[in-house]
Amino acid sequence: MTMTHKNLLFVLGVLAVFGFFWAISGEKMHQIPIDDDHIKVIDIAVCKECHIPEGETLVTAEHPPKFECFKCHKRSRKKAGQESE
Repeated sequence: MTMTHKNLLFVLGVLAVFGFFWAISGEKMHQIPIDDDHIKVIDIAVCKECHIPEGETLVTAEHPPKFECFKCHKRSRKKAGQESE
């Protein structure tokens, strides 16, 4: 086996390892929609106004107990209601 083949196998192995870790990295979280209700949300306190038990839109029972919204939920790149292309 030549050095070129060894290098190619090494690169493919590294890519396979990274691909494996990317595949098991967990489920994707809901994105923060870009709509009139969420466009100015920059603070977790604003999230809590609607998404706590007394609010209009509740979090699910499976939701982690801490409100660290921006750790998992990122802004959507598309405006709410747009179809993915």
